Amino acid sequence: MERRKSKKVKIGNLSIGGSEHIAVQSMLNVPAHDVEGNVRQALALEKAGCEIIRVSVPDKEAVKTVEALKAAVKAPIVADIHFDYKLALDSLAAGVDKIRLNPGNIGSDDRVKAVADECLRKGVPIRIGVNSGSLEKEILAKYGSPTPEAMCESAMYHVRLLEKFDFDNIVISIKSSDVQKMYEAYELLAEKCDYPLHLGVTEAGTQRMGLIKSAIGIGGLLLRGIGDTIRVSLTADPVNEVYAGFDILKAAGLLTGTPTLVSCPTCGRTKIDLISIASQVEEHLRSVKKDIKVAVMGCAVNGPGEAREADIGIAGGDGCGLIFKKGEIIRKVPEEDIVTELLSEIEKM
Repeated sequence: MERRKSKKVKIGNLSIGGSEHIAVQSMLNVPAHDVEGNVRQALALEKAGCEIIRVSVPDKEAVKTVEALKAAVKAPIVADIHFDYKLALDSLAAGVDKIRLNPGNIGSDDRVKAVADECLRKGVPIRIGVNSGSLEKEILAKYGSPTPEAMCESAMYHVRLLEKFDFDNIVISIKSSDVQKMYEAYELLAEKCDYPLHLGVTEAGTQRMGLIKSAIGIGGLLLRGIGDTIRVSLTADPVNEVYAGFDILKAAGLLTGTPTLVSCPTCGRTKIDLISIASQVEEHLRSVKKDIKVAVMGCAVNGPGEAREADIGIAGGDGCGLIFKKGEIIRKVPEEDIVTELLSEIEKM
């Protein structure tokens, strides 16, 4: 697919936009003043592969958390700021790599200029974060509700506030909990500017429904070439947001260097515990950094054919399984050894 042409923006040691890969990010949900807890969670996110980590900065005390995070992790840190421009300046002094704020919410022009000037001096980008639930009163009055057009107008209003002070190191998000509105808003915005876009469905829900909504909204846009970084918002452990983000990229064909798992849905012909086996294999593959296709199939009807298309795989039998490699049978193994033997072969590849 052809990706939308966007500007490249540098965030700490990472770049997004242009021809850069699509970065996966998440947000810490530990209380902002719990420095140790935030550092612990940030390290867990980084271990899971999170490439950008956002932290709430509701007051000056929380800036200490920013400082601790900068000392503890390599991933770029984003300070989430609302209303108080001084917290943005304090976070910049603490070494933050990106600021998330809406310029129109921090007061007079001189405050917007103060933040823009300091970000420009330090080479730190600003993410404009528009949500359907917090649009400006004037824009809501104009459109009657948070329509895609209203969200897009709000985003461009904030963009113009920064551009007025010669600041264009900008990333934009334009989120809604309504998948269709979110999708249409990003489509409109993608036509109006060339700034990198941060994709997400806000307040998407629990791990199950949130992932479904995010896969539709984020995944659909990615398949159209729209999007430069993504965050899957889940009412769950943020580590699961990271896994979900990479899974969406993988499903969209936008992630290389990692395994792809195909597994059959099982039927009455299945004579091994394929559901458990597939889950175990999927979990183990998270730590594998190989661009391979792995098939976990339930029986001999479709199994050998599917496994033939894969680099490696298994096809279940009666309490046993056949291990295939590039369509060739390697050996037959007992059911209890299937996962171990399959992983052993993957390790050799």
